[in-house]
Amino acid sequence: MTTISRTGKGGRAAPAPALLRTAAELDALPRPAGAERAVVMTMGALHEGHAALVRAARAAAGRDGQVVVTVFVNPLQFGEAADLDRYPRTLDADLEIAAAAGADAVFAPGVDEVYPGGEPQVRISAGPMGERLEGAARPGHFDGMLTVVAKLLHLTRPDEAFYGQKDAQQLALIRRMVRDLNFGVRVTGVPVVRDADGLALSSRNRFLSAEERRSALALPRALFAARDRLAAQQALHERARATAPGGDRAAGLNRLGEARAAADAQAVALVRPGGAPAAVRAAARSVLDEAAARNRPPLALDYLALVDPADFTEIPDDRESGEAVLAVAARVGDTRLIDNIPLTFGALT
Repeated sequence: MTTISRTGKGGRAAPAPALLRTAAELDALPRPAGAERAVVMTMGALHEGHAALVRAARAAAGRDGQVVVTVFVNPLQFGEAADLDRYPRTLDADLEIAAAAGADAVFAPGVDEVYPGGEPQVRISAGPMGERLEGAARPGHFDGMLTVVAKLLHLTRPDEAFYGQKDAQQLALIRRMVRDLNFGVRVTGVPVVRDADGLALSSRNRFLSAEERRSALALPRALFAARDRLAAQQALHERARATAPGGDRAAGLNRLGEARAAADAQAVALVRPGGAPAAVRAAARSVLDEAAARNRPPLALDYLALVDPADFTEIPDDRESGEAVLAVAARVGDTRLIDNIPLTFGALT
């Protein structure tokens, strides 16, 4: 067991977190009496997004609680050996970030420690949800992810586990596994953390050249355009309803002096029920199509999907209310990136 230092509030040294390498060391880690243990699972190459997870776990566990960060590059999640070999390993830097964010312990086992008998013969199946979107693009990825998450939950035995919403499908599958298989743990999602230019933080961003990063910015721009389209539409609906209590929205728009908007084919589609999902998809698709045509290097779109966060099935065009996730994946050069944004239909956002 190794310890590293971290700096607390006011620059004062905080208690050093333990670096644990084996399941036996983890099992020997004393649990906080009368308080909770929170866990943050990572594959290393930590950045500010991971730090946000650790800080959220620290806040939830409280001063007397315990925060354990796991760092493990799971080979079961990689379809090709080249991708596994390319994944960055930066444990020394990871320890510093975890310590500064408030971790009490870092569990960084080797592959032989997690899979002592080689690749496990019994694995968790992600089911139909695991075959959609990311699952279709990366067959077997979610089975491998759930298998190691289940194993790490058993090893760390937390009261609450924190995961980033950037990997929205992963988060949905973990929540489903915990519910379906009666894991005694709360699962909490933490919002996407973005750089100043809007790009979602990812360990893979380091592989982007300056030109590739400019192309990749089409992903958040597409999501923000869809969010803004929905917000504008719903604000327009609210104004129309306020002006036309009887439900004639087009007439309400006309009374507001927006006859041109009401007559416009796109606006009419937005005003009538069933237009919102189509408008959201169209707004995002427009940005991505332009990026694919103009950006160099080009953006190669894998998918753009507006899905139900519960099971990641596509939202129908007649959906008038409820939660949704707009998810996108694309390749820029040799780097594949994903991003998403949560949306709420039927309410001002």
